[in-house]
Amino acid sequence: MLFNRRTLEIPTEDQALRGRTEQWFTLPEQHAVLDAPLVTNASNIPEGFEVAVFGLGCFWGAEEVFWRIPGVWSTSAGYAGGSTPHPSYDEVCSGQTGHTEAVRVVFDPSKVSYEDLVKAFFKFHDPTQAMRQGNDVGTQYRSAIYTFSGEQEETARKLIAEYEPELTRRGHGQITTEVKPAATYYYAEDLHQQYLAKNPNGYRCHSATGVPFPA
Repeated sequence: MLFNRRTLEIPTEDQALRGRTEQWFTLPEQHAVLDAPLVTNASNIPEGFEVAVFGLGCFWGAEEVFWRIPGVWSTSAGYAGGSTPHPSYDEVCSGQTGHTEAVRVVFDPSKVSYEDLVKAFFKFHDPTQAMRQGNDVGTQYRSAIYTFSGEQEETARKLIAEYEPELTRRGHGQITTEVKPAATYYYAEDLHQQYLAKNPNGYRCHSATGVPFPA
């Protein structure tokens, strides 16, 4: 069966599932936690706000990490970095779409910097585990930063260069985080949006690593 197949290799565009021409489910207009829209775009994001997309394992806990940060205006759970248009959760988990579970973050840079968001990204997962986070194994759990400008990419790569020696010194491996320009981001189904706000005792896999950035 399709979804019993598991691979730790990202499929090429030709190998990936064909997907759909449009989103096949509806989402609520309002974020379940923040006073903001859930689906965000150029028409409803306040002037001067910026967007970031991160993959750091299961998006349930990852989204919670970011909606708790002051200055973050809206978050959502979705799929990024793959080839299949409008994938389903089951398809992403099959490893045959190329996506990683991701969080889209809309933030006010006058209240929280992109650099601080990247530091939070590294703080709350292990970026040295390729194609996994803890017991969660698969290409959909890979560490990723998808950038929207040269400045974001420069910041991400600078912090990787600063953080990796400290991780190595403490016995961790090399950082495997995928850093690429942002492509199409697909929202995940309603079930996954603000999951831990709706299910407070739900599965959490994100905690501070205890490995600080060098001063």
